[in-house]
Amino acid sequence: MVSATLTLPAARGPLSAAVVAALTGGVAPSAAARGADPFGDDLQLALHLCYELHYRGFAGVDPEWEWDADLLRLRAELEAVFLAGMTEQVAGGTNVADVVDALLVEPVPGTGVSHFLRDEGEWWQMREYFAVRSIYHHKEAEPHAWVIPRLDGRAKAALVAVEYDEFGAGRAERMHSRLFADLLAAAGLSPAYLHYLDRAPACALATVNMMSLFGLHRRWRGALAGHFTAAEITTGPSAQRMDEALARLGADPACRLFYTEHVEADAVHEQVMRHDVLGDLLEQEPDLAADVVFGIQATELLEDQLGEHLLGSWRAGRSALL
Repeated sequence: MVSATLTLPAARGPLSAAVVAALTGGVAPSAAARGADPFGDDLQLALHLCYELHYRGFAGVDPEWEWDADLLRLRAELEAVFLAGMTEQVAGGTNVADVVDALLVEPVPGTGVSHFLRDEGEWWQMREYFAVRSIYHHKEAEPHAWVIPRLDGRAKAALVAVEYDEFGAGRAERMHSRLFADLLAAAGLSPAYLHYLDRAPACALATVNMMSLFGLHRRWRGALAGHFTAAEITTGPSAQRMDEALARLGADPACRLFYTEHVEADAVHEQVMRHDVLGDLLEQEPDLAADVVFGIQATELLEDQLGEHLLGSWRAGRSALL
């Protein structure tokens, strides 16, 4: 077991304060999630704290909190609000092929974060992007591992093959999470696990919370498969632009390695996820089509929210970090 070294962050409202108080004071959390902003800092941090107990935990926090009934009840309330918020903002549907095909078509001209960083981003903005994305990349591929025992046959074998690459094909120094830690160090940032949690905005936490939610619930196995597919399809082109941005800025080769690795790997992973994982999963369980679509659309929704926050902050000349 990995020793917990992460300290609890400062609360951002009554929900996260209730979780922090429980974990530090040993008392049952008392808070009501109903009516909270599903994408706000308070709810997203509270969820992230609950989920982190299933990953590496927090220094000084009893590991028994992972399965505390009262904390799990609060987490379920937080999840219900978060799920309702996502559901209200996506189109839904059951046509997986059309939704996946749409991911393969990039708008021209592109207006996303990687386009901005490639064409006009400055080094301080790039470093902020690294810090914000570290919340995701420190956990790269980990939430997806929870779906493995919930799959069968070709879908399971294919997803394990993708995960094998994500975890460095058996080489610790090549794990994608390790490559990102090396990137952080090369950029003059802290490579420590979740070092920037206190400064990450809610929209950065939400992208990770979505994965944890889908991964921890068997009921959402289709949504996790959809999310993973969306991530693999969209990462390759984005990684290529990031490498071009870093080349323009004269970044350390260790920064570029993380992205060049994804350009190569995700070109293969895209095909495996589309045809072998989703294809076989939906042959076995066609009734999961709506969940797969939801997972893809929720991923796009939260990534768009994060992009809007980053670009809105930078174009206004201010930091995107808290």
